[in-house]
Formats: sequence, structure tokens, C-alpha cells
Amino acid sequence: MSGHSKWAQIKRKKGVADVKKGAMFTRLGREIAIAARAGGGDPDANFALRLAVDKARANNMPKDNIERAIKRGTGELAEGGQLEDVLYEGYGPGGTALLVQVLTDNRNRAASDIRHIFTRTGGNMASSNAVAWMFEKNGVVTLDAHGKDPDELALELIDAGADDVRVDGKVVDAYTTPEKLRPLREQLEKRKIPITSAEIAWISKTPAEVSDDQAVQTMKLMEALEEHDDVQKVYTNLEISDAVMAKFENAKEHA
Repeated sequence: MSGHSKWAQIKRKKGVADVKKGAMFTRLGREIAIAARAGGGDPDANFALRLAVDKARANNMPKDNIERAIKRGTGELAEGGQLEDVLYEGYGPGGTALLVQVLTDNRNRAASDIRHIFTRTGGNMASSNAVAWMFEKNGVVTLDAHGKDPDELALELIDAGADDVRVDGKVVDAYTTPEKLRPLREQLEKRKIPITSAEIAWISKTPAEVSDDQAVQTMKLMEALEEHDDVQKVYTNLEISDAVMAKFENAKEHA
């Protein structure tokens, strides 16, 4: 699970640049539209939509953009093509497993683009369920200790209903089944425990350990995939150590 946590930390650091490019707003808008299409346009009645809207607000997405995305999802606004939610699978350097979540209005174009990114960065696409069986869907709540003792916070999360907790420095991740994410979040809100994010994510059941160079190359592949406009999220079973994270960030600074 530490791979998911550390990659999320990297993406949070990069978030400001994504907002400047507008890429993040595009992704958030698509996520909102898909959630609204599946469960209706009321965030109070549609928990997936509430998660998407909260994420958009946390990233300073304008209210008008959020409302337009909801209307696109419910069909009140005819804007752009019909979005499809597609999950592509593949392997990175050293045999690491990757799941690529895509929201696209052109499935054929997206598949071709994703395959090209895998190929040019040392990985390869895989057939359906080639690696998906290595992952399971979890509800994930991420918190910053905010001056609290992380281990004490972890115990509070277990008491609030988390099935598992991982502490990484001052960052604490709580894991539960997708169905229990909403009650867990509501418990944390009642206890006035501030959260950084809450989402449904694909979490690897068995982490992959490869050489440092292969790990850095896998992270470069993940970043290249996430730079594609249609890609929402990339999940991996890569075990990301602090040393590998430092090497990756150092390589980016000197690129």
C-alpha cells in the first residue's frame, strides 16, 4: 500500500503545476460528469459525486465549472462527446503491474495513445485481467497528522471504522471497503478530524519489489501516462521506498 501513498504524495506536490496547465480541471470535470451520470446530480444523494465535487473544491476548481460538469453528466448540457470509463492494464520495467483509469470520448484513440506511451517508456500493454487480479478496490482516506501523534491518529481511525491503517511519516492512510467509505468519512467529520482526501482506489494486494533503476523508470512511465488528457489515475503494485522517491525527484530536477 505504500506505493499508492507515496505516489499520491508526489502528485499532490505536482498539483499546482497541473492546475496552471488546466489539466487537473479537465480531469476533475470528467470525474464529476461520470459520477453525475451514474448516480444523479445531487451530491447529498450521490456519494461518488460528493467525493468528486469535494476533490474539485479542494483544488480550487471554479463553482461554474463544477456545475457545468454536473449538468454534462446528467444530460442537461450537451457539451463534448459521450464519456466512457475504461481501465487499461500493463506492465512496467521489471514486471511491475499498472492499471490506467481513462475517461475518454474516443476509445480507439485513447487505446492507441496509451499503448504508445507504454512502448516508448519501457513497458507494454496487457490483455484484460492480466494484472487487475493483483488489485482490489478500497476506500482510502488520507490525513495529515497536523501536529498530532500519527500512531495515536491511526488508533482513532481504527476506532472510527477503518479496516487497516498505514503511517508514512506525518501522512496517515486509512483503508476500508468501498461500501464503508461513506460511514468512515462521516465518523471522521463528527469527530472533527480533518482529512486531506477520500477516494475509491485500486490497491495492490501484493507489492512488487524491483531494482531502484526499474522503480524510477516505472514512475516515469506513470507520470507520462498521467500527462495524457484522458488519463484520470494510474495505479501500481510498485513498492516505492524513500530512496527511490528521492532518486525520481532528483532525476526530474536535473532532466
